[in-house]
Amino acid sequence: MANTGKKLKIGFPKGSLQEATFRLFSKAGYRISASSRSYVPHIDDPELEGLLIRAQEMAHYVEKGVLDVGLTGKDWIMESQAQVVEVRELAYAKEGFRPVRWVVAVPENSPIRSVEDLQGKRIATELVGVTKRFLEQRDIQAEVEFSWGATEAKTPLLVDAIVELTETGSSLRANNLRIIETVLESTTWLIANPKAWNNSWKKQKIENLVLLLQGALQAEEKVGLKMNVSKENLQRVIEKLPSLHTPTVSNLTGSDWVAVEVVIDEKVVRESVPELKRAGAQGIIEYPLNKVIY
Repeated sequence: MANTGKKLKIGFPKGSLQEATFRLFSKAGYRISASSRSYVPHIDDPELEGLLIRAQEMAHYVEKGVLDVGLTGKDWIMESQAQVVEVRELAYAKEGFRPVRWVVAVPENSPIRSVEDLQGKRIATELVGVTKRFLEQRDIQAEVEFSWGATEAKTPLLVDAIVELTETGSSLRANNLRIIETVLESTTWLIANPKAWNNSWKKQKIENLVLLLQGALQAEEKVGLKMNVSKENLQRVIEKLPSLHTPTVSNLTGSDWVAVEVVIDEKVVRESVPELKRAGAQGIIEYPLNKVIY
């Protein structure tokens, strides 16, 4: 890639999302490396200049223009109420592709059974602003205090309830906590500084980046299948294909056979392959995909 001298300053989330983010960028075609003590990762694109910062602070620095773009959760955008451009949702988390949840949790033996029972209670959370607005919408008056960490350990001695982030709920259950309601669901978003978004070169660079990241995400749960099929069995095989689009069929030179290629959901491969084999497909090859661009 030619070095134009232009730079797009991008913020990567340091912490729990860092590994998943670097892995996504790798599938999108970007190689990123950072030592454990460095906050400035190396990117193999000379037009990208990266910085590792906490997801909680990302929207603030993007709003101020310290960063042109950044990746952070919808939760921290809402918490900061920063004026940024929400360019695209990138639905991935540290352990998979489901949204993460901020939930109200209480000890298993707590008499609190609903959000309304929080009236006059004390709640600890890192997501103070969102939690206060959530309670205000329900006409509930409670004391919400900022938690610097180890939030799950604060009930019941220090607070009556917590609002905590969870992907599976397993950590809460392990700490004998019971979820009573979800405050919000959050996914990762790529956000941009409004001035950067209005700059034609930076906007195109951002759009190119988003296209490749979306393609990498769309490929995560899909695989490619190749197979050889005799022409007499072709229709039977096609009827067994849950393809993304019409399969590609190519004639094999000097033969009554064709090559068939499709993209399908990985989760259906184990059911599809035996059916394809029985329908007459041979030489079936499954291969991973880096990107699927619609």
